[in-house]
Amino acid sequence: MTVAWVLLTLMILGVAFIRLAPSDPVRWHVAPKGDADKDLKGGVVRVVQAGQLGLKKFNTIVQADATTRVLAGSVDEGMVTYISRTKVMGFPDYTTAQQDGDTLRIYGRLRFGRSDMGVNRKRVDGWLRQLPSSAN
Repeated sequence: MTVAWVLLTLMILGVAFIRLAPSDPVRWHVAPKGDADKDLKGGVVRVVQAGQLGLKKFNTIVQADATTRVLAGSVDEGMVTYISRTKVMGFPDYTTAQQDGDTLRIYGRLRFGRSDMGVNRKRVDGWLRQLPSSAN
């Protein structure tokens, strides 16, 4: 019985750590790299021709997501990093979007674990489906 209580306590502490661990903008607010879409084991890279207002439009879409908030940056700076938390366990995922001319580069990735089971791909692609297709 004692082993069960110890395991339960460890699980609770683990979930608390995941939910309460600070997010360091220095580590997570980094420019996305790449010129092509990539599906990664723990995330996704998307490169979209979105026009000069791509980041502004993308930011509006992301800000409407109740599970997501800005971690660092701004549209005016040309790069924003968001933190999204899963509804049940509160696992944090980070998405950085950067405007480069008409190109919008997006990098969504997990913080804990090795695989996100496609969660970041689904989230980022869902946001991009809402992005108006016009160049400006």
